[in-house]
Amino acid sequence: MQPYQTLREEAYAANMQLPALGLVIFTFGNVSAADRSKGIFAIKPSGVPYEELSPEKMVIVDFDGKTVDGQLRPSSDTLTHAVLYKHWEGISGIVHTHSTFATAWAQSQRDIPLYGTTHADHNTVDIPCAAPMSDEMIAGDYEYQTGFQIMDALTQRGLTYHDIEMILVGNHAPFTWGKTAAKAVYNSAVLESIAQMAQLTESINHNAPRLKDALIRKHFERKHGPNSYYGQ
Repeated sequence: MQPYQTLREEAYAANMQLPALGLVIFTFGNVSAADRSKGIFAIKPSGVPYEELSPEKMVIVDFDGKTVDGQLRPSSDTLTHAVLYKHWEGISGIVHTHSTFATAWAQSQRDIPLYGTTHADHNTVDIPCAAPMSDEMIAGDYEYQTGFQIMDALTQRGLTYHDIEMILVGNHAPFTWGKTAAKAVYNSAVLESIAQMAQLTESINHNAPRLKDALIRKHFERKHGPNSYYGQ
């Protein structure tokens, strides 16, 4: 058995969900799965089409972004994943896509407003869009700085990675995370759906109101609160 086989298989299965869910085309996007006890994660190799992937091609990287095991070059977004894993101890999966609707909101540099109960089932706040990266950060280690761009955006809004598991990076695209790679993929699909519904909502009613607080609390707490009952 190849070293880190279980972790490689988890990362492979999660990556293969991206094209299956319509979240990527060609070689766009990547998923990583972390083993926190070992301080490593498995991530998609750079530039390899999804139909050519296999568990054996997943690259093992440490939380400093250095390759531990693997024959291929890891994703170009590896350092972003590494920064988030290093600073956010409660996550073990990260997804980055360029899914159409979420990316459109990111390119528009807009938070996604909380318009309806589908959004509230997963978040009690608007989905934040991080400000575009400064010229100084762009001139530095771009992918490494993207991790700090994401963390800074949450901090500026008084949020933590526990409060929300998805974000838009201004002029770029979405990132999501979770306790597992599978949960991070789920969050990526949810984000794309919310982004599409929000765009359609505004096309129908440009002045659509934000969901009222009572409904936000009800829908979130019935799934995630101490007395949750929806889907239980």
